[in-house]
Order: sequence, then structure tokens, then C-alpha cells
Amino acid sequence: MRIATWNVNSIRSRIDRVVAVLERHDLDVLLLQETKCRDDQFPEMPLTAAGYEVAMHGLNQWNGVAVVSRVGIEDVSVGFPAMPPYGDPPVAEARALGATCGGVRVWSLYVPNGREVGHEHYAYKLDWLSRLRDAATGWLAEDPEAQVLLAGDWNIAPLDEDVWDVGFFEGKTHVTDPERAAFRAVVDAGYADLVRPFTPGPGTYTYWDYTQLRFPKRQGMRIDFALGSPTVAARVTDASIDREERKGKGASDHAPVIVTLDA
Repeated sequence: MRIATWNVNSIRSRIDRVVAVLERHDLDVLLLQETKCRDDQFPEMPLTAAGYEVAMHGLNQWNGVAVVSRVGIEDVSVGFPAMPPYGDPPVAEARALGATCGGVRVWSLYVPNGREVGHEHYAYKLDWLSRLRDAATGWLAEDPEAQVLLAGDWNIAPLDEDVWDVGFFEGKTHVTDPERAAFRAVVDAGYADLVRPFTPGPGTYTYWDYTQLRFPKRQGMRIDFALGSPTVAARVTDASIDREERKGKGASDHAPVIVTLDA
């Protein structure tokens, strides 16, 4: 069973690339973030024509998450328990979508960016991650054998080697101690990083900004992750980052992250 996560940065702009990624990697499940459209605008037809079902959650041109599967989609959940809202008036943003696909409870997650240290969006990010940890802890408390995959754009670089220049990011979001502690709290709750053991070392990135020629200069960040419960982690046979997908005209600024599970 092959599952991937990808911040597609607009599904309507990149639906052809999405279909190509599904075919190239023979994916069973694809978790998408930043779809950037309402549900009625989602280009579902090319995916169903390729043999996939789709569950999506989008409210406007911002955020948006989706699950694409050819092994079934059951028990769809919009948002995780106690997921905090944001804004004035507070609204539950389209940042989390859960579904059971082929026996695995997958979550497509788009963690808030945080904007700037000290900004209210930064506090929202930390609160969002804390609530996610609480929910994820509860799932394993209820069933220690539960097969749960938390995957998506975490907007956190957990290690110094996960950014091209730590000095450049000093005082900025994504690398602060509270953000890294929030990421570690999810790991400590029982969810292992499934991809890093297969893609170790500095310079192994999943995101490159469009500006300043970051991609050809290899100036990226590792901020997209797939974290798995113990039963999922025990099934992993391979994992990779499709850096090639970041190349060419019309590419997303993120690369797909792929995990292979045994049968």
C-alpha cells in the first residue's frame, strides 16, 4: 500500500500533475493540502476517471485539504476533536480531513503557518498543534493497535539540518523552540517519523520557495512529514521524497512525500 502527502498549492492549477503523480508512483492514497478551492470547485472528474474516490474540504481560496483513494474512503471527519478556530469571528479553517482508507486512518493536515513570532497566528499554530497532540494521544489510548497516519504540511523544521541556513531563519517561524517542541510532542505521543529513516541527512528538503532561485540553489526546508502510529510504523518498507516533481513550469513549491506499507 503506497500513501503520499503533497501540498499541491492549488489543485485547480495542478490537477494534471496530480493525476501524473498518482500514476507515476502507483499511489493507493494521496493526501493533499492547500487545495485552495471550495468543494464545488474541486476538479474531481479527472481523479474519478483514473479510478480514485475523493473526499475534500475547502471553504474558499485559502487552505483546503483532500483525501484521494483507490482503496476506499470511509468515516470521513472534517477537523479533529477540539480543533481550534481562527479569525474574527472565529472559524474552523479547512486544515484537517480524516478518513479510513484500506484499513488505515489517514489525516491530511495543513498546520497553520504562524506568520511571525508573537503574531496571534503563531499562538493559534501552537494551540492547533497542542489540540492535535491531545486528539492523537486519545486515539492510541482508545486503541493502542490503531493504524493512524498523520501526514501533511507541518510548517515546522524539527531539526537544524531541515533548513538550508539556520542563521537565515533566526527569529523566524518554523524553527522556534515552541514549534519544535510541539512537533516532538506528537512524536512522543507515539507517532514516528516514517520518512526520515529512509531519507536522512541535511539537504533533504520537501519545500523550496519560489523566490530567489531557492530550488536550483538547493535552499529548501523539510516541513512535510508523515507520522505513523506504532502499527503503521511497523509496516513501513520504504519512503521517499519526489524532488523531481518540484521541477518544471507550473510546479508546486512542495514535493510529494511517499510511504510504502507492506500488505
